Amino acid sequence: MSDTRDPRDGAMSVEAISSDRVETDDNAWTRRLVLFLRVMAVISILKGLYHWGLVTGFIGGDEEAFENQAMAWQAATVYFAVIELVAAVGLWLATPWGAVVWLTTVVSMAVIELMFPGIYGGSLTVVVFEAIMLATYLVLAWMAARERPP
Repeated sequence: MSDTRDPRDGAMSVEAISSDRVETDDNAWTRRLVLFLRVMAVISILKGLYHWGLVTGFIGGDEEAFENQAMAWQAATVYFAVIELVAAVGLWLATPWGAVVWLTTVVSMAVIELMFPGIYGGSLTVVVFEAIMLATYLVLAWMAARERPP
């Protein structure tokens, strides 16, 4: 018995599945923005886990133990251990609150590095990296917003 179906019964034919669809580039910047947010989510997860490793003692020796650090270092480390993972979830889901939390982490780290160098050492490299990521996000968000109709 042949498996022929009436084309009017609503079933999708093999031709419809395998037809050459023209991919439009209408949302190219939005896709790039989401990809960037996902990459930043992975980086935020790694940073958050790093900070949790410092808190729990999995990273560092006895002299770098969490309880041997200054109160400012402890507070900053716990703050980043929590907020980085929260930002990672929001970034992965590409939600507006995720971008806001991530922007909070970027600004917080830059402020700590620049204005309180005694906590993490005042690394200008970290500030430059955070500034580049912030600028990249702003450009991608701007271009994604431009491709949406008013």
